[in-house]
Amino acid sequence: MTIGSRQRGVSIWVISLLALGFGLLTIKEGGSVVLGNDAARAAAGNYVPFVVWFNFLAGFAYITAGVGLWLQKPWAVLLAVGIAVATALVFAALGIHIYSGQAYELRTVIAMTLRTLVWVTISTVAFQVLRRR
Repeated sequence: MTIGSRQRGVSIWVISLLALGFGLLTIKEGGSVVLGNDAARAAAGNYVPFVVWFNFLAGFAYITAGVGLWLQKPWAVLLAVGIAVATALVFAALGIHIYSGQAYELRTVIAMTLRTLVWVTISTVAFQVLRRR
């Protein structure tokens, strides 16, 4: 095993675990709002329903992508890119929602910024590492 292949292996390991962990946290947090009681929704403040639903459902895709990346499946790269693009589109829709004067939480903007950056990074690393296969 060469140093380059070892580094590629570590890169895949890191982004796989990041995707899996991010997915589990996303399902837990989003699920507490969309499937929770009124107290959970009240604690979320001025949450934006389409963003919360997207993130909750995307959490399952995150886990699928994480498993696929761990197994170094080419389809997982496409899924990671799709997640990054879909997240950026929902983030843009959130921007329109905010621009139109609707209620929102600053933490939603911060979370969507983080999600977008994480998935652009995961998809970029996955493409660079797995395209060699």
